[in-house]
Amino acid sequence: MQRTEDLAGAGMRRGRVTITQLSEALGLNKSTVSRALNGYADISEGTRLRVRRRAETMGYRPLSHAQAIRTGRVQALGLVIQIGDHDSQRPFLADFLAGISATASAEGWTLTVATADSEADAVRTMEQLVEDRKADGFILPRTMSRDMRVALLRARDVPFVMFGRTAEPEGCAWFDVLGEDAMRDAVVHLAGLGHRRIAFVNGGALYNYSRVRLEGYRAGLARAGLDEDAALIREDALRTEDGARETRALLALPSPPTAVVFAIDHAALGLYRVCAEKGLAVGRDLSVISYDGVPDGAYAEPPLSSFTVDTRAAGQRLARLLIARIRGAAPETLRETAPATFADRGSAGPPRLTSAALAARLSQTS
Repeated sequence: MQRTEDLAGAGMRRGRVTITQLSEALGLNKSTVSRALNGYADISEGTRLRVRRRAETMGYRPLSHAQAIRTGRVQALGLVIQIGDHDSQRPFLADFLAGISATASAEGWTLTVATADSEADAVRTMEQLVEDRKADGFILPRTMSRDMRVALLRARDVPFVMFGRTAEPEGCAWFDVLGEDAMRDAVVHLAGLGHRRIAFVNGGALYNYSRVRLEGYRAGLARAGLDEDAALIREDALRTEDGARETRALLALPSPPTAVVFAIDHAALGLYRVCAEKGLAVGRDLSVISYDGVPDGAYAEPPLSSFTVDTRAAGQRLARLLIARIRGAAPETLRETAPATFADRGSAGPPRLTSAALAARLSQTS
């Protein structure tokens, strides 16, 4: 078996493939090859693919420090995860990171990941990564209606792409899943089953998704021909205990709902806890539909009906959009959305009790 130093020496003797050798093999000048490898818009897609394929075949790898000097880029995507978020440790985070990393790697880029305790800490961390030239741009997960991270990156003229949208879209690129359509469809589905008192429990008021999901709930009521009742709208339910609190408040109403739409799966699981306390059967006495598709929901009894998100695909798309943004594409041309997928697992069914009958039953158990 060769020793490490022998292998290193063999590599040195073979020599590194240079851009000159790659250019000669392709019959193109070095400038065209360089611009093709760096994704410049003035190079056709056919030429870019041809150059990339030959570079892979020949084993060409650019010197990262030389490339950074030439282009002003380090070819690194930045992601700062706020560990203080209610779902920062969500089980599909690994899929999200895998999607970003796979796409970045295929393009010859890397992913720089850092953590922060709060939004303010995230801003400081991004500033430091920019100062240290460890990232050319950032993916911003879980956007807020008024986002400090967006304000910073706009001011510093640093490229970014949001996983979500914001109330101030100027200069913003994004990929988002249409949570508002999911909430609308959830209401319409429940109304089609015969429910007339359908409540909505929203997530954190600071997050932009809460604004659009409330709009979707209201659109669903309008489509189903149901009147909006402010008493049936609750907010700030991020965790299971929050969902339990809001479910108790809804069931205490003189005319309680027979179905509830939740903006977040973890909060929806609180409804199961309250139903167990009060002897109610989920899906029969009280129906529920939620959003996220977290694995915990699939293990509830009955399994939680939820709108699910392909987080790996989202990570892949965000990486492509950010690389395009860094290369100079206008943010207004980098705005994409996708639908969520409804997993009907059994927690939503026709109402066995009317609102009045449910209220009477609850009064007997209180």
